[in-house]
Amino acid sequence: MHDMTAKKEAAFVAAGPHPNFAKWHKLFPTTAWLREQAPRNVPRFSFEYGDTGAGNDIGIAHNWAAFDNIKIVPRYGVTNTLPPVDVDLFGTRYAAPVGIAPMGGPALVWPGADLLMAKAAQRVRIPYTLGVAGGATIEEIARVAPDVFWLQLYRFYRNEHAIGLDLVRRAHDAGVKVLTLTLDVPVRTTRSRETYAGLANEFKPNARMIREMLVRPKWLMALLRNGYPRFATIGPYANSTKTNEIIRFARQNMGGAFNWDEVARYRDAWKGPMTVKGILHPHDAEKAVSLGVDGIWISNHGGRQIEALVPSIDALPGIVAAVGKKATILLDSGVRSGQDVLRAVALGADCAFAGKSFLWAVAALGDEGAEQLVDLYIDELRASLGQIGALSLAEAREATILHPGAIKF
Repeated sequence: MHDMTAKKEAAFVAAGPHPNFAKWHKLFPTTAWLREQAPRNVPRFSFEYGDTGAGNDIGIAHNWAAFDNIKIVPRYGVTNTLPPVDVDLFGTRYAAPVGIAPMGGPALVWPGADLLMAKAAQRVRIPYTLGVAGGATIEEIARVAPDVFWLQLYRFYRNEHAIGLDLVRRAHDAGVKVLTLTLDVPVRTTRSRETYAGLANEFKPNARMIREMLVRPKWLMALLRNGYPRFATIGPYANSTKTNEIIRFARQNMGGAFNWDEVARYRDAWKGPMTVKGILHPHDAEKAVSLGVDGIWISNHGGRQIEALVPSIDALPGIVAAVGKKATILLDSGVRSGQDVLRAVALGADCAFAGKSFLWAVAALGDEGAEQLVDLYIDELRASLGQIGALSLAEAREATILHPGAIKF
């Protein structure tokens, strides 16, 4: 496995919950409540952009159903306690095996969302992954989340990967902890609700979208504070700060999935821990590990690319069996609660990442949404561990798991 630059911390002290956690928890005790509130606070097109998946959202439904299908058999007669849930990932200690997944354009859902999520992750010390198509720059995130900052890259194939390799340089200079290459977007697909809402290509608000904005004054105030949604990290390469010019530039220069030769090239260029995201087959996981990749990130892109893909949680056991002793195992797509994190950990994941639920949270609660949700995930995870009689994350992996959807390769 590739040498890691990060050092394991001598001690770890978890932050307490946000001062407003109890107040918000009474109103929004689960992510489902946040999702219900979200469209009442933001323009319709914003909610549709963050909430939708490919086609008819069947892939999203499959992800959720796959998690709900997993049952854990509890053991009782042990000490009643809320166990610690801190975890070591790539030599850094984090508060819990839950992180914020990379997302494209979260500022369209709530202006300033990238920085809000990064700050919340830094406070409690869970991984925050900036998407290269996000609304904040690498350097901006490094200033607010220096201890938990991961970066995701798409494939910029033109000019011998000049942009991608420069992003690697910027990541190194900014102190990024982990670099992630996304493999699961080989072609562009259609998201029906997003398209119908007016976001098929460039961001050009029509009369309907403007009306939607005008009846959401809190969202408009956030827009005035934070500015127009933009792909901030890509902007310098497009020599523009205008959203649509950057979109056009990205579509001309970014595309396809990294092939294995390119993964090896980036592995050589990046000296810290590296993961590949979008893996669903054990043979692909084995290939990545053979190239020196440190982490396998199991993902079906949150159901946003194609509906027919296997849910990540169903692919997890086979990949753990193949490379679980050789690599750190990460997972996203369908994570909505601390119980879902527990299910993933019990089946062998080292960390589970959530995406959509953080968009629901910022849409529902604005600037405090991400703060609420990071605390909610940790609170639910600890309570779930205590409920099944596990005194640690390691004991959760020894629990009896009923997982009828697990894929047999």
